[in-house]
Amino acid sequence: MIGLIGKKIGMTQIFGENGKMIPVTVIKAGPCRVINRKTKQEHGYDSIQLGFEEIDEKKLSKSDIGNFKKHNSPPYKYLKEFRLKFYKDIKQGEVFDVSMFEQNELLKITGFSKGKGFAGVMKRHGFHGFKATHGVHESYRGPGSIGQCATPARVFKGKKMPGHKGMEKTSVLNVKVIKIDVEKNLVMVKGAVPGHRNSIVRLRKEL
Repeated sequence: MIGLIGKKIGMTQIFGENGKMIPVTVIKAGPCRVINRKTKQEHGYDSIQLGFEEIDEKKLSKSDIGNFKKHNSPPYKYLKEFRLKFYKDIKQGEVFDVSMFEQNELLKITGFSKGKGFAGVMKRHGFHGFKATHGVHESYRGPGSIGQCATPARVFKGKKMPGHKGMEKTSVLNVKVIKIDVEKNLVMVKGAVPGHRNSIVRLRKEL
């Protein structure tokens, strides 16, 4: 798949041709430069490495600066790799922008969900909790018994427990492109996408 790296600006609403209100997420996508090109003959698979948002090289490590100089590219803040099944004629140094997308096209958008901090089992896993009556002395929002009374007498790995909620890699499929602003590098897609404001997302064409 081919696509762009973008930054989630926030949500708003626009009105369609029939006057119906459409909730949209505004994403600033690209322009992205092809930093490196991997081929199946040399690396075992086809992919491109895209750079997003140019940055002063003083803010990068020496290894990153060397990587950009090796590929004759200006330094970028964000790098993402896109596997290629099609468009295998793409070459190093090419630049892509939002003009690659079309209105009403369906995209796959990947990002990291919002972090919710430490959460109990009811919020994190949807447990229904205990009854708040009939002699129940436990915590009403607790998980209940987590182990066994005899062999093997331990807690199994993967048991649903309280812990950190959110901040997980999440993808949404078939996200419809509502509007494109090529001059401002903006894409408006229908509905919500993962992540907080100014978080980095990956937009890929559904093929």
